[in-house]
Amino acid sequence: MAEKTIKVALIGNPNTGKTSVFNQLTGLKQQVGNYPGITVEKKIGYCRLNETTRATILDLPGTYSLNASSIDENVVIELLLNRKDENFPDVVVVVSEVENLKRNLLLFTQIKDLEIPTILVINMSDRMKLKGIELDIPYLEAQLKTKIALTSSRKNIGIEEIKQRILEYQSLPTAPCLNASSIDPEYFDKLRKAFPNQLVYKLWLVITQDVNFLNLERNEMKSSFTKSHTELRRLQQKETIKRYQFINDTLKVGQTIDRSKAGNFSARLDRILTHKIFGYLIFFVILFGIFQSIFDWSSVPMDFIDEKFAQLATYTATHLPPGEFTNLITEGIIPGIGGILIFIPQIAFLFLFISVLEESGYMSRVVFLMDKIMRRFGLSGKSVVPLISGTACAIPAIMGARNIENWKERLITILVTPFITCSARLPVYAILIALIIPEKHVLGFISLQGLTLMVLYLLGFGIALLCAFILHKVLNLNTKSYFVVEMPGYKIPMAKNVGINVVEKTKSFVFGAGKIILALSVILWFLGSHGPGDEFKNAEKIIEQKVYNSPVPINPSVIPNWTAEYKLEHSYMGIAGKMIEPVIEPLGYDWKIGIAVVSSFAAREVFVGTLATIYKVGDQSEEETTIKEQMRHEVHEDGSPVFNLASGISLLLFYAFAMQCISTLAIVKKETNSWKWPMIQLVFMSGIAYVSALVAYQFLK
Repeated sequence: MAEKTIKVALIGNPNTGKTSVFNQLTGLKQQVGNYPGITVEKKIGYCRLNETTRATILDLPGTYSLNASSIDENVVIELLLNRKDENFPDVVVVVSEVENLKRNLLLFTQIKDLEIPTILVINMSDRMKLKGIELDIPYLEAQLKTKIALTSSRKNIGIEEIKQRILEYQSLPTAPCLNASSIDPEYFDKLRKAFPNQLVYKLWLVITQDVNFLNLERNEMKSSFTKSHTELRRLQQKETIKRYQFINDTLKVGQTIDRSKAGNFSARLDRILTHKIFGYLIFFVILFGIFQSIFDWSSVPMDFIDEKFAQLATYTATHLPPGEFTNLITEGIIPGIGGILIFIPQIAFLFLFISVLEESGYMSRVVFLMDKIMRRFGLSGKSVVPLISGTACAIPAIMGARNIENWKERLITILVTPFITCSARLPVYAILIALIIPEKHVLGFISLQGLTLMVLYLLGFGIALLCAFILHKVLNLNTKSYFVVEMPGYKIPMAKNVGINVVEKTKSFVFGAGKIILALSVILWFLGSHGPGDEFKNAEKIIEQKVYNSPVPINPSVIPNWTAEYKLEHSYMGIAGKMIEPVIEPLGYDWKIGIAVVSSFAAREVFVGTLATIYKVGDQSEEETTIKEQMRHEVHEDGSPVFNLASGISLLLFYAFAMQCISTLAIVKKETNSWKWPMIQLVFMSGIAYVSALVAYQFLK
């Protein structure tokens, strides 16, 4: 029997637990991508409903209503209007939450007017007793003309009921809850007569929203049924009032709230966590704890991965026949991939902490807390969300800035977000800090390495604010905006949600970076293992001659390593490195570091993998050597270490400020629709990085 697939759209207001419901239904059976032509993220999951039926679940961006004010909300409207879209749902599942049912039902009643089979999920039912809430489900189902699933995604209650409701979607009533066209009967009657084959509410959305809906002649509609912007806004307000009147009347009977039973724990906690003094101290302590933990907790698994890759390279070289292919595996692919996989523990811990803060509801308090600071630097409180999410990756963070309506504030946010330390910088920071900062603890619990990492994060945030202030003064755009943020209730983070988020984000980081690193490792291995001219081809003879003609006796056992170093220096990569060495030498870098810096413009995290590949090509010893040991033992011709305090701090500052990410430049171009701003961004950030690295090295050397 052929398997049947039901297409489901999961829709809801932000902070209703929609993502939790999605995770409970799909688990790890998820795919993340972008909608065609736009930078809005799309999540699709798969769920088995019974032996013969499965559901394809599209998790749509959070939206408060179908009166769109952002690109995210436009995505929801365009999907629901266009039945020819391949993702058009057979059934819509609207997720609401029990404490804000009145607000959540506005979106539900609008979707019902589109006459799509719609299920209402009332989530967080485990909080009903705590908040003194009682619901008359049969009455609500009758009034809202739907089927309701009462769930608690936290306690995995009601998930099977949702699946059953989806299976029975064809029996759901599709009639609207109320007659929205009564806000202007004459106008809507004209619409109905002009387009008799279309739903009148669909026509209304096409007229009022900026959506790319191709099934109707939108321009013809605009010209035939034109109204002033003020008049359209007035009608939208009348529609919203009418819907809330219906919702209020429904909830008067269908919902009972005993305020005497409701606790005020959240309010008391908010007074502490958003306090004008203690709020910042608590946030600082939380950050301090996170960065201490990232170094302390991840050291054991990192050392284990590092050692295993060194052993793998040695084992492969020993058991495979000598030749180009073996050299590619042992000197290119294994060191390159090992150079990124070693940092999985630290990246996973970073995403773990971020997920816990978001799941608990604390991140919204941070946004509220930081709004006053942001205002002083010409940013909106909404800018905090992209800046904080920039600690994971600048690309989705920049995309997140599209929710900032004010163009000046949005542009400034886009331009300064790459200064925030992202997870791609973490591998560079981690390896350099481990090399130049001693593994010591002050007062028995403060790790110097963790403290250094925290300072780098704060430095990135500080320079972002400074540049934002400068841009605010330079960009002559007089605009005004308002900041509104919703404070969700505090929750104990769900282990499943946190786990899925950590796995998905880490997997995305590793595979995304892995493709680049693998390709670059092969290219770099080739460039480092081949070269023009007789000096490269006759390297062994030249070194042997130097050893035997040396006035000082030299042990012949050094010939293989000296030959490898000589060949590397005269390879294609060595020649390129020597060409850029005059530019980078004042920063304390040799040509090998220069190659790593240039190659990391593809992606910052490539830096460590590149050095691992270069040092492996230049090392012919049969000993197992980890990436960290290779870098620690690298020396200049005079015997001084390449990675000392001066060069290490110089590199840390360079990567703290430099753009070093082609993908970020591409996203900035797309979001600003111009190459002007990404080019200014690239030159400005590279200039700051070079000057700061130069000053640091010259001062510390």
